[in-house]
Amino acid sequence: MFKAAIIGGTGYGGAEMCRQLLQHPEVELCRVVAVDEVGKKLGDVHLNLEGQTELCFEQMEPEEAAAGMDVVLLGLPHTVSAQVVPKLIPSGARIIDMSGDFRLRDVATYEKYYKRAHPCPELLSSFVYGLPELNYAQIQSATRVAVPGCFATCIALGLIPLAKAGLLNAPVRTVAMTGSSGSGAYAKPGTHHPLRANNLRAYEILKHRHAPEIAQTVFDAGAGEGFRLDFVPMSAPLPRGIFATSVLDVPADVDAERVTKLLHDAYEGRRFVKIVTRRSPEVVSIVASNYAEVGFSLGEVHGERRSLVMLTTLDNLVKGGAGQAIQNMNIVLGLKEDAGMLGDMGTWP
Repeated sequence: MFKAAIIGGTGYGGAEMCRQLLQHPEVELCRVVAVDEVGKKLGDVHLNLEGQTELCFEQMEPEEAAAGMDVVLLGLPHTVSAQVVPKLIPSGARIIDMSGDFRLRDVATYEKYYKRAHPCPELLSSFVYGLPELNYAQIQSATRVAVPGCFATCIALGLIPLAKAGLLNAPVRTVAMTGSSGSGAYAKPGTHHPLRANNLRAYEILKHRHAPEIAQTVFDAGAGEGFRLDFVPMSAPLPRGIFATSVLDVPADVDAERVTKLLHDAYEGRRFVKIVTRRSPEVVSIVASNYAEVGFSLGEVHGERRSLVMLTTLDNLVKGGAGQAIQNMNIVLGLKEDAGMLGDMGTWP
């Protein structure tokens, strides 16, 4: 059995990582570190885990948490992970980081969108961007993985096949709705679920921090210099899930058969992408799972162009977060990509 520790285990992402690891056949969850709820059993905080483990939340230094571990998974806030990672490196444990601190390769872009200086920019190049549907081979040999953001994963999965085919060389306009759990476990004005349960609103319009991450990913996949993402995120009245709608123009000769083939070519053998052609992707069909659904719709031909709408859904806490972290952990450790990910102990929240 490989040995794993989680640092930052009391949030929703931490709860999901605990759920996955406690049912994992080849990785043992040995310790869960936190700065709150210290001394409490995991099941007393994450109710779906009640009776599943005697593990308690512990408070300890990162070096101590990593001692003897094969892998350390970080469920820490942005800007906090970057302070912890250098302390973990001497342990030799693989590092799977769910924050945004090591996703962007350009320091200036990080500082613009995260509004602070990066404490260890020299480590940015040591992390592999953990989107298995694009970077599987690099992840296999990685020792440090930056897990993609939830919006970034959802939107990029719809655009990568087009980038690979040379069809992304113009602006793409995306509206994506996300559930309240994406705002974290602690209520804040405007994100607390009772305040959004009957509401829809846009926020961070054209300046969300996942926008440069998506652009970086899509350019890596082959997008042309004319590609630009105009991204409008929206707060949706549901606890979990993301629904992204991306609209772009393509040549008039791009038909449904070609788009379907591009999707299958891009995701052949990829365990967790469902290509949907007979219906629209839906949140209810992927919630609490590590699956993403990708579909599309084509508009009428107008001259030499027509509109293409890419539709993608995923669970922001699973494929958009902790589930993708476990998926990356499996690949890094040389295990089956879906090891420990198909059982069910309920979800929290």
